[in-house]
Amino acid sequence: MRKSIQKRAKVKQWKALVLLLLISICSLLLWGCAIAPETIKNRLVVPLDGDIKTFNPVLIQEAYSGIAIGYTLTGMLTENPLTKEVEPELAEKWEFQQEGKQLIFTMRPDLKWSDGQPLTVDDVLFTYQNVIFNEKIPNGTRDVLRIGQSQTLPKVEKLDDRRISFFLSEPFAPALRTIGGIGILPKHVFEPTLKEDPKVPNQKLKFLETWTLTTPVNQLVGNGPYVIQEYRPSERIIYKPNPYYWKKGLPYIKQFVMQIVESPDTALLRFRSQDLDMYRLRGEDYQLLKRFEQRDRYKIYNAGPATGQAFIMFNLNKGKNPKTNEPFVDPKKSKWFNDVIFRRAVAYAINREAIITNLSRGLAQTQNSPVSIPSPYFFPPEKGLKVYDYQPEKSKEILLQAGYKYNSEQQLLDAQGNLVRFTLLAPAGGRVAMGAQIKSDLEKIGMKIDFTPVDFRIISDKLDNSKQWDATILGFTGGAEPNSAINLWATDGDSHMFNKGPVGDEQPFPGREVADWEKKIHSLMIQGAQELDETKRKAIYAEYQQLVQEQLPLIHLTMPLYLVAVRDRVENAQPSALAGSTGVTGALWNLEQLKLKS
Repeated sequence: MRKSIQKRAKVKQWKALVLLLLISICSLLLWGCAIAPETIKNRLVVPLDGDIKTFNPVLIQEAYSGIAIGYTLTGMLTENPLTKEVEPELAEKWEFQQEGKQLIFTMRPDLKWSDGQPLTVDDVLFTYQNVIFNEKIPNGTRDVLRIGQSQTLPKVEKLDDRRISFFLSEPFAPALRTIGGIGILPKHVFEPTLKEDPKVPNQKLKFLETWTLTTPVNQLVGNGPYVIQEYRPSERIIYKPNPYYWKKGLPYIKQFVMQIVESPDTALLRFRSQDLDMYRLRGEDYQLLKRFEQRDRYKIYNAGPATGQAFIMFNLNKGKNPKTNEPFVDPKKSKWFNDVIFRRAVAYAINREAIITNLSRGLAQTQNSPVSIPSPYFFPPEKGLKVYDYQPEKSKEILLQAGYKYNSEQQLLDAQGNLVRFTLLAPAGGRVAMGAQIKSDLEKIGMKIDFTPVDFRIISDKLDNSKQWDATILGFTGGAEPNSAINLWATDGDSHMFNKGPVGDEQPFPGREVADWEKKIHSLMIQGAQELDETKRKAIYAEYQQLVQEQLPLIHLTMPLYLVAVRDRVENAQPSALAGSTGVTGALWNLEQLKLKS
């Protein structure tokens, strides 16, 4: 028996070695013949956890496209995640006037786009006035910029060749970081895509089909440190320095590569085989990688709790498809999902401590709020935030009190005798193990769960287009500013996914209802953005977090520590969870300043 176990262990070891060897060989075949040796020495290779959907920065609705295009476009300012101070980018200075209702940016002189064309105040004016504020172009950025109960947008005005003014209808606390942080678009590229033929009714703007994944990458114009040199779907994105980047002499690294690696296990193997220079650790990876940290010449950084949220979400949309008159959600399921007692029972049934122990190896925290733990606006349970500890018996108790019942096989039935069964989606990859745990937990209280890991694009299509889904596990990136999530909580927001309304030219959804608590959350978000007093602002966001926890449109799960391994040859790495917790992005916030040892 002992020999049999040893033999199986050796077979597993050999399989692992063969897999590592194959990955290394594949990497050599992919890279060795195509790239000169001097380029390889000055090449940084990092993983991207999923493929992108678009190159158009305004139409981005998921993290990976935003990450990919983010290294090619910049705004008028940026926020240093270490100091939390605002720093100049395309604008060299700014000032508030008229008691905080006017924000004026002064642009740097002699800026250029990556194609050599001048970058001016006209590009800034065009970005806001013609694109972001254009109601024919659906985008979440517009929601973030709406001000007050009136939901007015800033009025933008060119003052002179270097100054641009934003007039606010009232003081707006996130104004500087929100307005200043948006990537500026090249007017000379996008202006022709906004022209309409008055003879053609109901035409879609060409802009909506501009910079798709089929666009030749040499047509992608940027102002950031890099431009895209090559994109191979599901494989990689290669960047080269922007020859007209305003920071002279930067970036230091001459080739930057994002390898698209959706499987965390594959990413780990590639990191261990020296194919990747960075790797975002899962809890289960820590002991293994820590053991070989010195031998394999890398350092593991612990940047504290990651930003963002991981959650399970039910489809609360009671509406119907206006074309087919078919409900988005099976009516009996919709009744369950819209019952807050049902959602609370699910929350009590999920063993989040087991997720932390089994999946994160203890290197995580429970997440109880839509505000990131590192944010100064986070309202902790110690101060009164409602939490849902693991209490499966309480789940059963409140379900029975609400009219649900159990059959002889201990399966959960609703009051009409329907078996409580629904489909739970999760992105294939990092959320699969979490989904399996949740399926097991919910089946312990009698629910039947059809757990279905699928490509993220399928989930995105269901959320944005068909609206036909039951429940899903998702994660959001986050940051310090709560108002950045306004398009999730605005009842007509582009990302109000759990009860999404019509966007753009979509017809109204018959039967869709917006609950009073949804309206209240939206109102609190507006109030939080209006309030300039920090103490009062924190109190408003505390009430918002309490309301979300009471109604549970999102059932928050766990948030891992942001652990990232960086090879010793990479200099100036300063990982920060506030810089982004998707993959290794938190270690790339100062990408242009990174250097590689020879």
